[in-house]
Amino acid sequence: MEYNTAVLTACAQFVLLCFIGIKAAEPSGDGGGWSSDSGFRLQDEGDCNIDILDGFSLSHQQFIERYAYSRPVILRGLTDNTRFRSLCSRASLLEEYGARKVRLSTANTFSYRKVDIPLQEYVDDLLRPQSADALGSETLYFFGDNNFTEWQSLFEQYESPPYALPHTSGAYSFGIAGPGTGVPFHWHGPGYSEVIYGRKRWFLYPPDREPHFHPNRTTLSWLRDTYPHLPEEEAPLECTIRPGEVLYFPDRWWHATLNLDTSVFISTFLG
Repeated sequence: MEYNTAVLTACAQFVLLCFIGIKAAEPSGDGGGWSSDSGFRLQDEGDCNIDILDGFSLSHQQFIERYAYSRPVILRGLTDNTRFRSLCSRASLLEEYGARKVRLSTANTFSYRKVDIPLQEYVDDLLRPQSADALGSETLYFFGDNNFTEWQSLFEQYESPPYALPHTSGAYSFGIAGPGTGVPFHWHGPGYSEVIYGRKRWFLYPPDREPHFHPNRTTLSWLRDTYPHLPEEEAPLECTIRPGEVLYFPDRWWHATLNLDTSVFISTFLG
């Protein structure tokens, strides 16, 4: 396959994207207008060693017994968020929320730095592929810290996963990010993650197996520098989720994420 000059120039700027593999084309299906201007996508979806089930094939009781407290699972067709997805297209979201401020966090384990800017400015100026050598502290990432009052009309249209844990309630965290971005390994309470547009690759470890990573290096650099050299017994659970799929992760499980495309996503944290 031959690449034009613009593609080669972009490859020079984003070395790791070329290392993993790039396709200069639109993602399959409806991208909601979120595909980057260059059309770059990370091609390597990696392995998938997490159970994938159709939502209708798993009862709530089976979910509790098999997965809720012990291991992650990916569920397909669990909910119908067609309406929510249409509202999250680039045109619809910017028309309704473009002038409203979003809070960006640095993409490292601690996320101390916070920056508030209008959503339109974030999309126009900061929503781009991840630089191969950027540090987490240098990367501003839109995920969470949503003002629920301002975003309530959107969140009301989201159908959250129906499998609740006893004595918990759900809190939403919504985000938009470019290819190659993500958050490095961290842990918190249990929750669900759903991709509305794009693809998101996940890496997970149980609570008693802390992964080797630098807290200020991105998932992208971990995938390049550490992942290929892991002994088999230190390999993570992993999978790439697509629109219509929901990943559940149990309490205190380590996890890191990598957006393979420009992605729109939402998590439901159970606390």
